[in-house]
Amino acid sequence: QVQLVESGGGLVQAGGSLSLSCAASGRTFSNYAMAWFRQAPGKERAFVAAITWGGGSTSYADSVKGRFTISRDNAKNTVYLQMNNLKPEDTAGYYCASHDSRWIRVARNDYRYWGQGTQVTVSS
Repeated sequence: QVQLVESGGGLVQAGGSLSLSCAASGRTFSNYAMAWFRQAPGKERAFVAAITWGGGSTSYADSVKGRFTISRDNAKNTVYLQMNNLKPEDTAGYYCASHDSRWIRVARNDYRYWGQGTQVTVSS
């Protein structure tokens, strides 16, 4: 049974930074791509960033390029999202996700496994 557990959310002022973590268990972590999505109140869950199984390739939503960095540590079964220069519009629940492939996908419906989410609130 695949489990994804996020941590690291919180309240931060605009321009600040937060680092999210997602600990995975239940299968061989290093075989699969990982991703982060976010969902603001009243909006659909949207792609933020993804990373291939070995970490050699990443993809970002245009809205976070240059500010967010996704990374992974396969020895620790953990994927990270470093968020810098945060803006109020980054306020959302952030979700870790995985599917059954080594390669990046950006569509929400491609993802089979989801964490419970962690809240990020950016004040202006």
